[in-house]
Amino acid sequence: MSEAGITVRKSDQFSEWYTQVILKSELADYAPVGGCIIFREYSYAMWEKIQEYLNKRFKETGHMNAYFPMLIPEELLKKEAEHFKGFVPECAWVTIGGDKELKERLAIRPTSEVIIYSMFKKWIRGKRDLPIKLNQWCNVVRWETKATKPFLRTREFLWQEGHTAHATKEEADEEALKMLMIYKELVEDLLAIPVLVGRKTESEKFAGAFYSLALEAIMPDGKALQMGTSHNLGQNFSKAFDIKFLDERGQSSYVWTTSWGVSTRLIGALVMVHGDDKGLVLPPKVAPYQVVIVPIFYKDVERGLILNKAKEAYEALKRDDVSVILDDRLEYTPGWKFNEWELKGVPLRIEIGPRDVEKGQVTIARRDTFQRVEVKESDLVKKVLEILEDIQMNLFKRAKKSLDDHITTVSTYEEFKEVLENKGGFIRACWCLNAECERIIKEETGATIRIVPLDKEEPFTNCIYCEGEAKEVVYFARAY
Repeated sequence: MSEAGITVRKSDQFSEWYTQVILKSELADYAPVGGCIIFREYSYAMWEKIQEYLNKRFKETGHMNAYFPMLIPEELLKKEAEHFKGFVPECAWVTIGGDKELKERLAIRPTSEVIIYSMFKKWIRGKRDLPIKLNQWCNVVRWETKATKPFLRTREFLWQEGHTAHATKEEADEEALKMLMIYKELVEDLLAIPVLVGRKTESEKFAGAFYSLALEAIMPDGKALQMGTSHNLGQNFSKAFDIKFLDERGQSSYVWTTSWGVSTRLIGALVMVHGDDKGLVLPPKVAPYQVVIVPIFYKDVERGLILNKAKEAYEALKRDDVSVILDDRLEYTPGWKFNEWELKGVPLRIEIGPRDVEKGQVTIARRDTFQRVEVKESDLVKKVLEILEDIQMNLFKRAKKSLDDHITTVSTYEEFKEVLENKGGFIRACWCLNAECERIIKEETGATIRIVPLDKEEPFTNCIYCEGEAKEVVYFARAY
């Protein structure tokens, strides 16, 4: 742990602030392989919380976990042309096994549609074999050539990818929307980050999808971050892989498939949305430690009594399933510990000193507001649970206000460009559905349509670019 804290302000040097927080809070470190990171214990504990939340929801909705190989034959990857074209520039290839050149090169998994659907063809025969609802927790490799950034853009990252097969379009539609809403609950309930949900345009959808749905959040620097996606793949992959089933009448039909996923970029979003000039600020539901107890003593004679009180508090909180750590290290001062745990974003700090013992109390400090309160020992657990719940709600409210403040409605292209340059965030505007207008706006400004809202909004002006008749209200932004 570096003794130096964060040396730049979040509002002044956002990118440098982000990198310092990641490294100094020990969330990650740079790996010997360029463009890759090591997920240290602290960030992996957060990923495990995300896994626990999603696994519960997946199993409640009839999904089961499975695992498929990370090596994918090139021939399989080529089966769906649009998908292949979309991913080949990002593929890492294995061409030698041991000391022998391979007859066919193997892609290191950029995504698993093709290898999973090659097996669906084998497993699906009749309608009784449907639906198939699988999820896979794994790593993927996408050989990014742009500048990498921990958690947000790395060559290898962790994710979950769900894959399902259905008899009808209606079932696939229902599945794609259901998983999008589960992601929304995850991000808003666990991570305390509000999102916009909607449909991607044709140019922004997943390669090979019938249509794509997405969650989009806004970061403090005004850029959007895609938090998760859910795709109805239609029959594109089932036709490419000849995945058919016989219905009750004995007629052969292609299945409808979906895929959906979130990745460890969620951890990057947590850092950016909630962090401050002192470091991480973690929502209690995803924090590896919800509470840290710091005993404070000035004389050796006080040590035993205060440590005993700290251990009593530790055991009481553990019994109520609070994730708590007792920092009884003697080689560091209380002030040094305060700074370390603030950097790591622990939601609550409990201080127990001679005065607290004398008064039968503890002092509780909140990480989100820095408010300090004195609490009787007998009320400790109840008060801690109340404050943790309040911190979770407060962080969401703060982030929701930031989201609302970062949505600007515009009526002209000039206004659009002015807001984009001076404020950023989501720009709510009207669009004629012409892909050429979308392309030119992206080319000229770097902003893309992040979502078309699921609940259709009535156009309030003509198209923001061509000034023709508008058909949709959409949300533009520059994005990570």
